[in-house]
Amino acid sequence: METRRIMFTERGKVELCTFPAIEPVPGRVLLEMHCTLVSRGTERDCLLGLIASPKYPMQLGYSGVATVLDNGGCKGFKAGDRVAIYHSTHSSHMLKEPEDLVVIEDDALPDEEAVFSIVGSMGLQGLRKCRLDFGESVVVMGQGLLGAFAAQCARINGAFPLIVLDFNAIRRQRALDFGADYAFSPNEEGVSQTIRELTRGGANAVVEVTGNPNAVKQALTFTAEFGRVALTGCSRTPTEVIDFYHDVHRPGITIIGAHNFARPKHDSRPGYWTMREDMRLLLRMFSAKRLQVKPFISEVVPPEQCKDVFKRLVDGSDPNAIGSIFRWK
Repeated sequence: METRRIMFTERGKVELCTFPAIEPVPGRVLLEMHCTLVSRGTERDCLLGLIASPKYPMQLGYSGVATVLDNGGCKGFKAGDRVAIYHSTHSSHMLKEPEDLVVIEDDALPDEEAVFSIVGSMGLQGLRKCRLDFGESVVVMGQGLLGAFAAQCARINGAFPLIVLDFNAIRRQRALDFGADYAFSPNEEGVSQTIRELTRGGANAVVEVTGNPNAVKQALTFTAEFGRVALTGCSRTPTEVIDFYHDVHRPGITIIGAHNFARPKHDSRPGYWTMREDMRLLLRMFSAKRLQVKPFISEVVPPEQCKDVFKRLVDGSDPNAIGSIFRWK
């Protein structure tokens, strides 16, 4: 069976391409894809060449759900298992290392919900690294997918008050519907002072998910003494002119590098869980309806519509879309 893949063939150009069938390989798991989720920030930047040294053609995508066709001799997997895939590509079939796969235990959990376990765990790990105590105040900056799941997890973890920031009014309202106590636009006049008043002196923990240099600087204006700032979003440009003495050193603020790669491969420990453990947890919480997933599904379309999906992503013509899913099977 031939393999289809969505490719960024050159800067700004998207194609659905056909390749020869993939054969089983010992030590890797052969998968037939059900669906893949678009990472709107990362994939837009890669398509537009806004990353360091972009090389085309390029395959993107890092959240998928698939069926195991051949386990390649890998323990813990068998043909017919349904799995969530970390760092999958937008393709109909693929070979994957077993350490990037988690078996989906609940047969009733829809593919379109299970696929969010990957991106959700990326937001969760930023929150975990803050080592939140029950009742501490939290600000989540950005309400894309990572920030939305970080905020939901913060609420479950006892954050109070829970405050979110986003320029998009629909995203702010969605966060309030899901349990945030307050939601503001980052450019509201006096927002830093408002947050300091609501948190009685500043936020104990800030999860910055936008990667915007100005957001990092703004976070330091409303973080409490001895507070923690987790830099979870991928910054593409340098953050300049931070007064480290007054903004970080004197107030005793801890800045945490919270890139998703900054995790242990094995043996979770407090604050630093493996990707697979976080994925397993979120899959269980999705099944138990402890986390909202369906409202983040903006569209489920066949891969033949990839040009339209990425065109709208690039030109910003659908600013309220948040979860675009390609249905392969």
